[in-house]
Amino acid sequence: MMTKSAKDLVAEAGKTVETLSGEEAAKLVDNPDVVLVDVREGEELAKTGKVQGAVHVPRGFLEFQADPSSPSHKPELGSGKMLVLYCASGNRSALGAKSLKEMGIGNVAHVAGGFAALMQAGAPIQEGE
Repeated sequence: MMTKSAKDLVAEAGKTVETLSGEEAAKLVDNPDVVLVDVREGEELAKTGKVQGAVHVPRGFLEFQADPSSPSHKPELGSGKMLVLYCASGNRSALGAKSLKEMGIGNVAHVAGGFAALMQAGAPIQEGE
């Protein structure tokens, strides 16, 4: 029997990680001390594009690509810059941000409302991946 639902896990994550609004995150797009991380699947990016300059790391690979000892490590995730994760709505990014914090990456946040909130806030969008 399941003791926690996905909704429970997202709610727990929301209590432990910094949450930014779409407007707050959109203001960070050109900040050299911030890396925006799109944790959506490739098919989603192909349909909608991504925030300009964002690094694409599908949620299922996030922990591996954040780990410097992993062969699939992405250096952008270990740069020491603030990592701001977003997904389509904010659930996967909340879970991902919590996981990164548990791995010891302290300067991490996620975007409430995800990609839609960033678009609504006027974040620049680039096509495809």
